[in-house]
Amino acid sequence: MNEKLISKKKPAYPITNALSNYLTKHGRNIKIPVYYDDLLRFQGGVEIYDKDGKDTLWLSTYYAEQESKEIELSLKKMYAILHGDGSNSSLPFLSIDSIDFCTFGNTKPFRIKVRNILNDNYVFLYIKKADASRVYGLELEHILSPNHINFLVHKDTLIEEHITGIPGDHFIEHELKHCSIQDKKTIAKEFVKFNERCFVRLLGDMRSYNYVMVLTHDFDKIEYRIRAIDFDQQCFEGNAKVYRPQFLKENNELVEMTLDLLQKGSIEQYKKEERSLLAKRAVNGKFRLSELLKCMRNDTISTPEKVIQLKTDLLDLTKDIKFKKSSNMGEILISALEYVIRNYKNENPYIIE
Repeated sequence: MNEKLISKKKPAYPITNALSNYLTKHGRNIKIPVYYDDLLRFQGGVEIYDKDGKDTLWLSTYYAEQESKEIELSLKKMYAILHGDGSNSSLPFLSIDSIDFCTFGNTKPFRIKVRNILNDNYVFLYIKKADASRVYGLELEHILSPNHINFLVHKDTLIEEHITGIPGDHFIEHELKHCSIQDKKTIAKEFVKFNERCFVRLLGDMRSYNYVMVLTHDFDKIEYRIRAIDFDQQCFEGNAKVYRPQFLKENNELVEMTLDLLQKGSIEQYKKEERSLLAKRAVNGKFRLSELLKCMRNDTISTPEKVIQLKTDLLDLTKDIKFKKSSNMGEILISALEYVIRNYKNENPYIIE
């Protein structure tokens, strides 16, 4: 089913001048000491296997000695820019433990492990080819979701902070069966909210390996949050089902669990709650959001055929004529957000206009 819903190969869309100016204004566009293409000059790589002996589709790369020193120094500076003030004061205390290359997916990212040699704490960062779809997805996640995103862009290179959590596919296969009934109900509630959040903001392809489960221990329970980690399919596909994780077969176990544990009325309540929260974030961040959406409505991040299909699907679902008038993916997203915000304000008697 997924193969029919999702394109096997999504093209990368360039960063426009308008989007670049937006990123500069908001501190995302910055001069960096190393580019994606620099890392492609590795001499070879060793396959990385997980603890069960399964190929992870990542290669541990190695470089010529002189080039390795230059690249590692540049990556340390990159870390200092992303996580600090960009000064060189912390460089002597940093070590680049590994540079891994992913052979799977559209972006083929590099994963960099940066370790503090004084205490052995380490973090990961990712370096990828910049794609406008992904940048829009990251920014929309930052503005409209409960999660903050740390990333930088310069020309055709994108640097992302690692998003921590248990990979969704691993959690479903190995952890879910050990959860209590109450925990499963909490996870089901979060899945409903995550499903609604992705749909409203048109983030597609949330198969289980494209999100992580974040666990937070409260004093008497565990809170669960699902966080997207892949933003390539922001406003690209034409089939509206792509933007609803419930229709992706990798999530079937979560879907079945949700239907078993939550009553229909509860599901509708959680969907409404999430739409209300999203509308509040959109209103609170309206100036930054409007700047981003202006870039999107003047950009091309999908094909005309997919634009027609998606706006038709959403018109059939909402009966909102604004979708019919939308001419590109940016305008479709604007119509979707305006629809949610309008309903939120109409249904909330306590809002002061």
